[in-house]
Amino acid sequence: AASTHPFANWSDQNIMQGDRYSKLLDDFQSVAEQLLVFGMHIHIGFGIEQKNQDLLIEIMNQIRYFLPHILALSSSSPFWQGRNTGLQSYRSVVFEMLPRTGIPPSFQSFSEYQQYVDMLGDVGSLEVDSNKIPDATKIWWDVRPHPQFGTLEIRIADVCTDIEDTIAIAALTQAIVARLIVLRTNNQNWRPYRQHHITENKWRAVRYGTSGKLIDFGINQQVNFDILTDEIIQLVEPVLDDLNSRKEVYHIKEIVNKGTSAKQQVDIYNNAIKFQNMSHNDALKKIVDHLSEKTISGL
Repeated sequence: AASTHPFANWSDQNIMQGDRYSKLLDDFQSVAEQLLVFGMHIHIGFGIEQKNQDLLIEIMNQIRYFLPHILALSSSSPFWQGRNTGLQSYRSVVFEMLPRTGIPPSFQSFSEYQQYVDMLGDVGSLEVDSNKIPDATKIWWDVRPHPQFGTLEIRIADVCTDIEDTIAIAALTQAIVARLIVLRTNNQNWRPYRQHHITENKWRAVRYGTSGKLIDFGINQQVNFDILTDEIIQLVEPVLDDLNSRKEVYHIKEIVNKGTSAKQQVDIYNNAIKFQNMSHNDALKKIVDHLSEKTISGL
């Protein structure tokens, strides 16, 4: 499992049959054809009652700050069509060719968010059903309210190769949400940072994964990712026992120590070329073997 195949070419693929995919192809043309990428979506339940929807929006505003951290930990897409892109999450670059993607803006309330959705329906950007309800699933932000499930859907993550990494990132995301809710209850809301600030950190996560530095906007300094990992664990520490997820959340330290799937793929490729005298194509196949074996071993 990974968010891109090391050497598959999108132009060789057939579009999946079905009305949804046909409509995507009609709307987005060649952009839709190039979406040979795979993401991991994490749903946190809030419910559909008005007070819960407003809470969901508050937490969505706040959790945006942590999205680059989640992406960095999950990064698994350094190769694209047989090339080492030099990025750790090339999937993120491909997916942002679509409209309504990336880090979302902040909203004052669920009502303000709904007004935005309704506007997109009124102007034809979103399909509208027989009840005049716009299809908000065509808003592909890195985090969004899911219109049918009553969940906060965190969509920024790459697909992890190691199942233990998958569980750890899901548990961390759950713990962050739980901690933000507790802080809100105690009138200690996490500061919602500006969209363009978070987008800067997202680029760093795309480029460097956990090997680089993200910006701590509270102090306006770059911070090594291992230090940020410790700080996030410290933040969520008070809720881990209630969630029974201490072991799972602490596994993110192991991800940083051993390297993400993206880092491991690049290391395998470089070692195959440099030390095993493999050809470019054989080195790519070696990555595929690793991905297959690592995925199956965790099941």
